[in-house]
Amino acid sequence: MRVSAVISKIKESWWLKKWDKILLLVVFILFFLWYPGQNYYSTARFGGGLKLWNQLSIRPTPAPYPVNRTGFYPINELSATSVIVQDAVSGVYLFRRASTMQLPPASTTKIVSALVVLDSMSLDDVVTVGELKNNGQTIGLVKGEKITVENLLYGMLIQSGNDAGYALANAYPGGLNAFIVAMNKKAQDLHLQMSHFTNPVGYDDPSHYMTAEDLARLADVALENKILAKMVAIPQITISDVTHTYFHKLSNVNQLLGKIPGVAGIKTGWTEEAGENLVTLVERGSRRIIIVVLHSRDRFGDTIRLIDWVFGNYEWQDFKAP
Repeated sequence: MRVSAVISKIKESWWLKKWDKILLLVVFILFFLWYPGQNYYSTARFGGGLKLWNQLSIRPTPAPYPVNRTGFYPINELSATSVIVQDAVSGVYLFRRASTMQLPPASTTKIVSALVVLDSMSLDDVVTVGELKNNGQTIGLVKGEKITVENLLYGMLIQSGNDAGYALANAYPGGLNAFIVAMNKKAQDLHLQMSHFTNPVGYDDPSHYMTAEDLARLADVALENKILAKMVAIPQITISDVTHTYFHKLSNVNQLLGKIPGVAGIKTGWTEEAGENLVTLVERGSRRIIIVVLHSRDRFGDTIRLIDWVFGNYEWQDFKAP
C-alpha cells in the first residue's frame, strides 16, 4: 500500500472517532460568538450610561482643599527637628520637615498604648496595682490599689503617668511582654511602617522610635475613638480607686489646652534623648489640623507658631463635582 493511502486511512479513522467531540466544540464556539452574554462589557451602552450618570442625585463631595494663598512657609521659625502639619479632613500635608526621620517619641507612645488597652479591656475592668514603675512622670499610684481601667487611662493620657501606663500593660492578658507585642502589631495594622516599640510609656531605647508622619496617622486614628478624644482634651480631673481611699488629682501636661482657641489635645512627650515632643489637634469651625513636633527645644512655642501660620496663610477652596 502506498504511503499516501496509509495516511489518508489514518485521517479518516481519526475523524470518525472524534466527530462527536468536534461537533460539540463547534457548537460551543458558535454559541458564544452569536449569543449576547450577560456581562458588563457586552451590554454596556456608553452614551446612555453617561446620560444616566448625569441624572443621578448622588455626587461625590470632595473635602475643601487647603491652599496657601501667601506662599509663606515657617522654615526658619521652628526649633523642632521633625515637623508635620496635616489637614485632618482632606488628609493634605500643609508642611513637612524631616517627617520620616525615626526619633524617640517619649510619652507620645502612650497613644498607641491606649489603643491597645481599649482593644482588650473594658473601661470598668479593675486593675490591682503591682510593682510600681516610678521613673519620670507619675500620678502617685499605691501598690495594692484597685483602680479601673478608665481611671488609669485618664492618668496615663492626662498627666502622662508612667505608673498608670505600666499598671495597664501588666494587667494585659499575657502581661507586659504580650502588651509590647500587641503594640507593634497595632503599629503594623495601622501601617505605621517606620515605628517600633519596646515599652508602653516611651522610655528611651535605641529600638523604640516613631516618625512625625506615623504619629500624625496614629493621632488621626485615635481621635476616631470618642473615649480617647474626650480624655485627651481634659485640662484636669480627679480620679480615685474603687474604694475611694486613694485620690489622684490630674493636670494635663499640655499647656495649650484652654489657652489657644481650638486646641483639643492630644499628647505631650519628653525625655533627655527625645527632647520636647507634642502632638496637637486644633479644631476651628470645620477645620481640623493635626500638628506634630519632635525633638523640639520649645514644643509649645513651635506649635503656636504653626497654628498661627496655618490659619493666617491658608484658605480652603470648595470643589464641585462635574
